[in-house]
Amino acid sequence: MKDRFLLSFLVLVICLLAVPAAQASLRDRIKKELKERSGGSGELDAKTIAEGLKEALSVGARNSVTKVSKVDGYFGDQLIRIAAPEKIARIEKVMRKAGLGKHVDKFILSMNRAAEKAAPQALDFFVAAVKEMTIPDAVAILRGNDTAATSFLKSKTFDRIYGAFKPTVTAAMNDVGVTRSFKEMMDKARTIPFLKQEAVDLDHYVTSKALDGLFTIVGQEEQKIRKDPAARVTDLLKKVFKK
Repeated sequence: MKDRFLLSFLVLVICLLAVPAAQASLRDRIKKELKERSGGSGELDAKTIAEGLKEALSVGARNSVTKVSKVDGYFGDQLIRIAAPEKIARIEKVMRKAGLGKHVDKFILSMNRAAEKAAPQALDFFVAAVKEMTIPDAVAILRGNDTAATSFLKSKTFDRIYGAFKPTVTAAMNDVGVTRSFKEMMDKARTIPFLKQEAVDLDHYVTSKALDGLFTIVGQEEQKIRKDPAARVTDLLKKVFKK
């Protein structure tokens, strides 16, 4: 597959740089070699590869949003579970030692439930970003690592999703009682002598952690498509990512 991608990349570069007529024979030889390696069909041209990458991102994004949106999508996954903010790590530790751990657990669960509830909001932004992918974007992704497409998606959508996601997270936090749980936890913390209180921007914290977790799962989905034939659920994915 690497050989196929390398040859595709060379063809893309040559086309993008508008190779002079004097180098036309070199271009033709590379195209001929690419055609032979693809079984004589020439199927892996620049357009096909770009469309394959778009499809991979679309499938990966949808799978990821579906996964994290389920109950325990965040909370049940140790890799992306949203933990208590670092600012209150000492408070959490002291409260657990004081037998008040259930209040911390309730607060942590509520944050993850808010993220799960807000996650579907991201899908429209993912779809829009995929549609905007260009041939140069595809070249950069092909030259990148196993999560290069995810990095592209994150660079194009993170700020936009954050802006739209935060109000949704805030509303979800109110619905599932994050603020209430945090207040209850901190009220209990105040009963412990000499335990310093810390101010935390929960809306920002949960929004950022929810998005970090979502992109982590998108990266996993991309790796599956690149490495696991069973994850290539369309004909185009099978064509572009075949070994």
